[in-house]
Amino acid sequence: MARLVHVSDPNDPRLADYMRLRDVNLRRSLEAEHGLFLAEGEKVIRRAVGAGYPVRSLLMAPRWAEPLADLLDGLDAPVYVTDEQTLEGVAGFPVHRGALASLARLPLPSVADVTAAARRIVVCEDIVDHTNVGAIFRCAAALGVDAAVLAPRCADPLYRRSVKVSMGAVFALPYARLADRRDGLAELRDRGFQLLALTPAPDAVPIDEVGPAERRALLLGSEGDGLSSRWLHEADHRVRIPMGETALERGVDSLNVVAAAAIACYSLTRN
Repeated sequence: MARLVHVSDPNDPRLADYMRLRDVNLRRSLEAEHGLFLAEGEKVIRRAVGAGYPVRSLLMAPRWAEPLADLLDGLDAPVYVTDEQTLEGVAGFPVHRGALASLARLPLPSVADVTAAARRIVVCEDIVDHTNVGAIFRCAAALGVDAAVLAPRCADPLYRRSVKVSMGAVFALPYARLADRRDGLAELRDRGFQLLALTPAPDAVPIDEVGPAERRALLLGSEGDGLSSRWLHEADHRVRIPMGETALERGVDSLNVVAAAAIACYSLTRN
């Protein structure tokens, strides 16, 4: 059973896992060093625990002890309980969802393991915005994509913002990282994946017009620069989402990466 520990000092060393959550550089260093990540809010915490991530501790306002009682009964970890003001002092902002959990990371599987039984995957190249990564995972998980593969520089799906935006979908969608961005696509092709590079280029093929394939990988690039020229060149097909007839008249020539990913994943999983 979890141990309830009341704390009143935002500088209490036992709360180090939760310090200054908006300091991205600090969090990256701390979380990498200790092999941890944070989940925020009841639903996301439940999904993380349900996915098998070991709980290091929880930090919450008193009002969350009862709603989470069933979960706490099954945990062997300290639960730090404090008032809203102290909670804000620790995190560096008002924690409206009232509860945080520090969890241990699990070993990341290999690309081979993640894609072994997959038919439809998304492959993210250098998408460094945590919000976009979390939203892409949510879209992919909701629309039936089997797995995600990330280039080495892609943002961390287990960073707090990614987890929060995904509503815990980062725990439901298996993912792995490429060891080498330059040769990673060759590995996927060798595994039988048809590589579809999503681009707004007008000479790209509408995504719904690409011929059928048993296994498909949708390549997604960053919000501003899109896919690298290397990945565009290595793809089997460059594909686009057809824009409405009045799009150019309205000065719109593309969608943001999350909207584009949602539409493309819908098409990917229905062909």
